[in-house]
Amino acid sequence: MIPKHIAVILDGNRRYSKKKGISSFQGHYKGAQKVEDLINWAIEFHIRELTLYSFSLENFQRSKKEVDYLFDLFRRNIKKIGNNKGVHKNRIRINFIGRLNMFPKDLRDSMIDLMNKTKRYDNLKVNFAMAYGSIGEIVDMVKNIIKKKYKKVDEKIVLDNLYLKDSPDLLIRPGGEKRLSNFLLIQMAYTELYFTEKLWPEFKKKDFTKAIREFEIRERRYGK
Repeated sequence: MIPKHIAVILDGNRRYSKKKGISSFQGHYKGAQKVEDLINWAIEFHIRELTLYSFSLENFQRSKKEVDYLFDLFRRNIKKIGNNKGVHKNRIRINFIGRLNMFPKDLRDSMIDLMNKTKRYDNLKVNFAMAYGSIGEIVDMVKNIIKKKYKKVDEKIVLDNLYLKDSPDLLIRPGGEKRLSNFLLIQMAYTELYFTEKLWPEFKKKDFTKAIREFEIRERRYGK
Protein backbone atom coordinates (compact mmCIF):
# COMPACT_ATOMS: atom_id res chain seq x y z
CA MET A 1 0.00 0.00 0.00
CA ILE A 2 1.28 3.46 -0.93
CA PRO A 3 1.72 5.76 2.10
CA LYS A 4 -0.87 8.52 2.22
CA HIS A 5 1.26 10.90 4.28
CA ILE A 6 5.05 11.20 4.02
CA ALA A 7 7.25 13.35 6.26
CA VAL A 8 10.74 14.32 5.14
CA ILE A 9 13.62 15.82 7.13
CA LEU A 10 15.42 17.98 4.55
CA ASP A 11 18.91 17.21 5.85
CA GLY A 12 22.34 17.58 4.30
CA ASN A 13 22.44 20.92 2.43
CA ARG A 14 25.58 22.19 4.16
CA ARG A 15 27.39 18.85 3.93
CA TYR A 16 26.50 18.77 0.24
CA SER A 17 28.09 22.23 -0.13
CA LYS A 18 31.27 21.03 1.54
CA LYS A 19 31.34 17.88 -0.58
CA LYS A 20 30.97 19.87 -3.82
CA GLY A 21 33.27 22.72 -2.79
CA ILE A 22 30.56 25.35 -3.08
CA SER A 23 29.16 27.90 -0.63
CA SER A 24 26.60 26.82 1.97
CA PHE A 25 24.19 29.28 0.34
CA GLN A 26 24.42 27.35 -2.93
CA GLY A 27 23.74 24.14 -1.02
CA HIS A 28 20.58 25.62 0.51
CA TYR A 29 19.50 26.80 -2.94
CA LYS A 30 19.97 23.29 -4.35
CA GLY A 31 17.97 21.87 -1.44
CA ALA A 32 15.12 24.29 -2.12
CA GLN A 33 15.05 23.27 -5.78
CA LYS A 34 14.79 19.62 -4.74
CA VAL A 35 11.55 20.35 -2.86
CA GLU A 36 9.87 21.14 -6.18
CA ASP A 37 10.98 17.74 -7.51
CA LEU A 38 9.64 16.04 -4.38
CA ILE A 39 6.22 17.62 -4.81
CA ASN A 40 6.09 16.41 -8.42
CA TRP A 41 7.00 12.87 -7.34
CA ALA A 42 4.31 12.96 -4.66
CA ILE A 43 1.70 13.90 -7.27
CA GLU A 44 2.88 11.07 -9.53
CA PHE A 45 2.59 8.52 -6.69
CA HIS A 46 -0.78 9.91 -5.54
CA ILE A 47 0.54 10.85 -2.11
CA ARG A 48 -2.09 12.84 -0.22
CA GLU A 49 0.12 14.78 2.20
CA LEU A 50 3.76 15.83 2.64
CA THR A 51 5.23 17.35 5.80
CA LEU A 52 8.68 18.86 5.30
CA TYR A 53 11.03 19.80 8.14
CA SER A 54 12.27 23.03 6.57
CA PHE A 55 13.52 25.28 9.38
CA SER A 56 13.77 24.26 13.02
CA LEU A 57 13.75 26.40 16.15
CA GLU A 58 17.40 25.46 16.58
CA ASN A 59 18.21 26.85 13.12
CA PHE A 60 17.70 30.38 14.46
CA GLN A 61 21.01 29.86 16.29
CA ARG A 62 22.98 29.80 13.03
CA SER A 63 24.93 32.88 11.92
CA LYS A 64 22.89 35.98 11.12
CA LYS A 65 24.26 35.93 7.58
CA GLU A 66 23.02 32.38 6.97
CA VAL A 67 19.64 32.97 8.63
CA ASP A 68 19.09 36.15 6.60
CA TYR A 69 19.94 34.26 3.42
CA LEU A 70 17.49 31.50 4.30
CA PHE A 71 14.75 34.05 4.99
CA ASP A 72 15.34 35.60 1.55
CA LEU A 73 15.31 32.14 0.01
CA PHE A 74 11.98 31.44 1.71
CA ARG A 75 10.58 34.73 0.40
CA ARG A 76 11.58 33.92 -3.18
CA ASN A 77 10.27 30.37 -3.05
CA ILE A 78 6.95 31.30 -1.44
CA LYS A 79 6.43 33.83 -4.24
CA LYS A 80 7.47 31.20 -6.80
CA ILE A 81 5.02 28.65 -5.40
CA GLY A 82 2.20 31.19 -5.41
CA ASN A 83 2.83 31.98 -9.08
CA ASN A 84 3.30 28.34 -10.12
CA LYS A 85 0.45 27.32 -12.44
CA GLY A 86 1.03 23.68 -11.55
CA VAL A 87 0.17 24.37 -7.90
CA HIS A 88 -3.26 25.63 -8.92
CA LYS A 89 -3.78 23.11 -11.72
CA ASN A 90 -2.95 20.18 -9.41
CA ARG A 91 -4.88 21.73 -6.50
CA ILE A 92 -1.95 21.66 -4.09
CA ARG A 93 -2.74 23.08 -0.67
CA ILE A 94 0.19 24.82 1.02
CA ASN A 95 0.34 24.96 4.81
CA PHE A 96 2.93 26.29 7.27
CA ILE A 97 3.23 24.94 10.82
CA GLY A 98 5.36 26.15 13.71
CA ARG A 99 5.96 29.38 15.60
CA LEU A 100 5.46 31.58 12.55
CA ASN A 101 5.45 34.72 14.70
CA MET A 102 9.24 34.32 15.00
CA PHE A 103 9.69 35.28 11.34
CA PRO A 104 9.81 38.86 10.01
CA LYS A 105 6.31 40.25 9.42
CA ASP A 106 6.61 40.40 5.63
CA LEU A 107 7.68 36.75 5.46
CA ARG A 108 4.96 35.68 7.87
CA ASP A 109 2.36 37.61 5.87
CA SER A 110 3.45 35.90 2.65
CA MET A 111 3.02 32.49 4.32
CA ILE A 112 -0.48 33.40 5.49
CA ASP A 113 -1.39 34.77 2.06
CA LEU A 114 -0.27 31.57 0.32
CA MET A 115 -2.20 29.43 2.81
CA ASN A 116 -5.34 31.46 2.16
CA LYS A 117 -4.94 31.25 -1.62
CA THR A 118 -4.70 27.44 -1.57
CA LYS A 119 -6.85 26.51 1.44
CA ARG A 120 -9.65 25.02 -0.67
CA TYR A 121 -7.35 22.79 -2.72
CA ASP A 122 -7.77 19.10 -1.97
CA ASN A 123 -5.41 17.00 -4.09
CA LEU A 124 -2.07 17.19 -2.26
CA LYS A 125 -1.41 19.01 1.01
CA VAL A 126 2.15 20.21 1.65
CA ASN A 127 3.03 21.25 5.20
CA PHE A 128 6.23 23.24 5.65
CA ALA A 129 7.43 22.98 9.26
CA MET A 130 8.95 26.42 9.89
CA ALA A 131 10.32 27.68 13.22
CA TYR A 132 9.29 24.21 14.28
CA GLY A 133 10.34 22.02 17.18
CA SER A 134 8.25 19.17 18.55
CA ILE A 135 8.93 20.03 22.19
CA GLY A 136 7.84 23.61 21.46
CA GLU A 137 4.74 22.24 19.76
CA ILE A 138 3.92 20.20 22.87
CA VAL A 139 4.38 23.28 25.08
CA ASP A 140 2.05 25.30 22.82
CA MET A 141 -0.45 22.45 22.83
CA VAL A 142 -0.54 22.45 26.65
CA LYS A 143 -0.97 26.24 26.72
CA ASN A 144 -3.88 25.98 24.26
CA ILE A 145 -5.59 23.31 26.35
CA ILE A 146 -5.23 25.39 29.52
CA LYS A 147 -6.53 28.50 27.73
CA LYS A 148 -9.59 26.68 26.37
CA LYS A 149 -10.45 25.28 29.82
CA TYR A 150 -11.56 21.82 28.70
CA LYS A 151 -13.53 19.90 31.32
CA LYS A 152 -11.91 16.68 30.22
CA VAL A 153 -8.67 16.10 28.32
CA ASP A 154 -8.23 12.95 26.25
CA GLU A 155 -6.12 11.81 23.31
CA LYS A 156 -8.38 13.54 20.77
CA ILE A 157 -8.11 16.88 22.58
CA VAL A 158 -4.31 16.57 22.63
CA LEU A 159 -4.13 15.81 18.89
CA ASP A 160 -6.61 18.55 18.01
CA ASN A 161 -4.38 21.15 19.67
CA LEU A 162 -1.16 20.22 17.86
CA TYR A 163 0.10 22.19 14.86
CA LEU A 164 -0.26 19.04 12.74
CA LYS A 165 -3.32 16.85 13.26
CA ASP A 166 -2.39 14.03 10.88
CA SER A 167 0.17 11.29 11.51
CA PRO A 168 2.68 10.45 8.77
CA ASP A 169 2.75 6.89 7.51
CA LEU A 170 6.39 7.18 6.48
CA LEU A 171 9.32 9.37 7.51
CA ILE A 172 12.21 9.74 5.07
CA ARG A 173 15.46 11.17 6.43
CA PRO A 174 18.30 11.75 3.95
CA GLY A 175 21.77 12.71 5.14
CA GLY A 176 22.83 9.57 6.98
CA GLU A 177 21.69 10.61 10.45
CA LYS A 178 19.44 8.16 12.30
CA ARG A 179 17.44 10.33 14.68
CA LEU A 180 14.23 12.37 14.68
CA SER A 181 15.81 15.71 15.67
CA ASN A 182 12.78 17.03 17.57
CA PHE A 183 10.39 16.44 14.66
CA LEU A 184 6.74 15.33 15.11
CA LEU A 185 7.48 13.30 18.25
CA ILE A 186 3.80 12.73 19.04
CA GLN A 187 2.52 12.37 15.48
CA MET A 188 5.16 9.77 14.59
CA ALA A 189 4.31 7.31 17.35
CA TYR A 190 3.66 4.59 14.73
CA THR A 191 5.35 6.08 11.67
CA GLU A 192 7.64 3.84 9.64
CA LEU A 193 11.18 5.29 9.53
CA TYR A 194 13.43 5.22 6.47
CA PHE A 195 17.02 6.51 6.56
CA THR A 196 19.37 6.97 3.63
CA GLU A 197 22.97 8.16 3.27
CA LYS A 198 22.00 10.38 0.33
CA LEU A 199 22.25 14.08 1.16
CA TRP A 200 19.03 15.98 0.51
CA PRO A 201 20.22 17.85 -2.64
CA GLU A 202 21.37 14.47 -4.05
CA PHE A 203 18.04 12.77 -3.37
CA LYS A 204 16.49 11.48 -6.60
CA LYS A 205 13.22 9.99 -7.76
CA LYS A 206 14.72 6.49 -7.57
CA ASP A 207 15.54 7.11 -3.88
CA PHE A 208 11.97 8.28 -3.23
CA THR A 209 10.65 5.19 -5.03
CA LYS A 210 12.94 2.92 -3.01
CA ALA A 211 11.61 4.39 0.26
CA ILE A 212 8.02 3.79 -0.84
CA ARG A 213 8.77 0.22 -1.93
CA GLU A 214 10.40 -0.44 1.46
CA PHE A 215 7.27 0.91 3.16
CA GLU A 216 5.04 -1.37 1.10
CA ILE A 217 6.69 -4.56 2.35
CA ARG A 218 6.61 -3.60 6.04
CA GLU A 219 3.92 -4.95 8.35
CA ARG A 220 2.29 -2.22 10.41
CA ARG A 221 0.88 -3.81 13.59
CA TYR A 222 0.31 -0.72 15.77
CA GLY A 223 1.31 -2.70 18.86
CA LYS A 224 -1.10 -5.57 18.15
